[in-house]
Amino acid sequence: MEFGTAGLRAAMGAGISHMNDLTIIQTTQGFCRYLEKNFTDLKKRGVVIGFDARAHLSSGGSSKRFARLAANTFISQGIPVYLFSDIIPTPFVPYTVTHLKLCAGIMVTASHNPKQDNGYKVYWENGAQIISPHDKGISQAIEENQEPWPQAWDDKLIDSSPLLHDPYAMVNKDYFKDIQKQCFYRNINKETNLKFVHTSVHGVGHKFVQLAFKAFDLSPPFAVPEQKDPDPDFPTVKYPNPEEGKGVLTLSFALAEKDGARIILANDPDADRLAVAEKQESGEWKVFSGNELGALLGWWIFTCWKNNSRDTRAIKDVYMLSSTVSSKILRAIALKEGFHFEETLTGFKWMGNRAKQLMDQGKAVLFAFEEAIGYMCCPAVLDKDGVSAAVITAEMASFLATRNLSLSQQLKAVYDEYGFHITKASYFICHDPKVIQQLFDNLRNFDGKNTYPTSCGRFKVSGIRDLTTGYDSSQPDQKAILPTSKSSQMITFTFANGGVATMRTSGTEPKIKYYSELCAPPGNSDVEQLKKELDELVNALEKHFFQPEKNKLQRKTE
Repeated sequence: MEFGTAGLRAAMGAGISHMNDLTIIQTTQGFCRYLEKNFTDLKKRGVVIGFDARAHLSSGGSSKRFARLAANTFISQGIPVYLFSDIIPTPFVPYTVTHLKLCAGIMVTASHNPKQDNGYKVYWENGAQIISPHDKGISQAIEENQEPWPQAWDDKLIDSSPLLHDPYAMVNKDYFKDIQKQCFYRNINKETNLKFVHTSVHGVGHKFVQLAFKAFDLSPPFAVPEQKDPDPDFPTVKYPNPEEGKGVLTLSFALAEKDGARIILANDPDADRLAVAEKQESGEWKVFSGNELGALLGWWIFTCWKNNSRDTRAIKDVYMLSSTVSSKILRAIALKEGFHFEETLTGFKWMGNRAKQLMDQGKAVLFAFEEAIGYMCCPAVLDKDGVSAAVITAEMASFLATRNLSLSQQLKAVYDEYGFHITKASYFICHDPKVIQQLFDNLRNFDGKNTYPTSCGRFKVSGIRDLTTGYDSSQPDQKAILPTSKSSQMITFTFANGGVATMRTSGTEPKIKYYSELCAPPGNSDVEQLKKELDELVNALEKHFFQPEKNKLQRKTE
């Protein structure tokens, strides 16, 4: 395993390429030494450690066991540890880092990965996920501290240590108090007849979403009984990932039909992501894409800010962020309304760190999102948070219901006002790194050495940005502004018809992903024509740039 900015993620089991007691001890020893080098007050401030409900019976590994071993490593060196005594959502770790002003945080989770996997996610003192050069520094420190320290395996030692603290009760109180700052329509929440279904997909989310609804004075959502309790086997779903669409929501649809609920809220197993579905007047269910929910939440959070801000001049200090592969809808809203929009590299590590920089300069970062159903709606957590996103979505839906509007109708109103943004994203699975490398090399040497494609089928390419090499045809010096990374592949093509498509490798899965978008100015309301045009562009992209048959790529299946 290699320690990167996403920490570690691999299957649980024996051996150095798996998550197990030894690799957790080695990783934590390295991380501990790296923190000692960076913080003179580490023994005063300490670290926080949280865990989800994953477990692997055949190897004996579990998130809780790994979290206790990590805590033991720090405590053996005289460093205070705030170890949650029970399962928590991932956003509670970054929240605790900033809330208690700690040096770092660790969350043991593999999020929505298959059941055999686990992971080790690291946050810096600013409450955001680590970015370079910390990953390299930690990785090197792990290499230098491979032999387990004395008593490294004996996690029972921590139970009697005065350095062990349990932040569970305090964070459960303070987090819900902090997210109430985003609650603007308590009276509507109390009165609403709207019913919600919630699923935690066998993960940690159930209890915390119930508490969030209570904090907003909303009636509790109906919980999908087969999925509400944590179960590391995820028995009712093929993949525990609400991003995969309707397959994960089958039981939610059935419960919603039975109880007359119109909206479904689904968290992934560590409750940092949120998927939303709404029953349409036709009786069909619409599952919103990450970009569509991003558009709705962006509109809602800005509208709430505008209605509650006493100082209109403050708009010059208001920011929203999204990742470069997400919809540009926030840019369109920002242009019309007068606030700032910034784009970052893919992943919340970039948005969290940028948000903190802006907040330190006195700016207000209202919202950040990525198309992979991740939303940061509350400045108390500098990472994606599916708990606050769920309850804020519920309040938005309750408010819209008083205006006889559904979420789908409001989404159309947002597009009518700011311009339609049609998006389409998918991926191919490829287990051979050589094939992936060859595919991207071919794009960089399309018609001879160092030439990129000038067209894709009938679509003319008007611009290219390659964040692996640092090339950007739109810049005067042809150098990209966003940071580049040679270790991952990412090329963005802009087309003459206003379309944009990005191809990139995944940092945690054997996938080549693509993201495409067609943006129309306000007033162009021929949505079907726009969708048809985007479908044709995507087909051309798959056929000419991915060449799935030639490269033996496996398509995403529903």
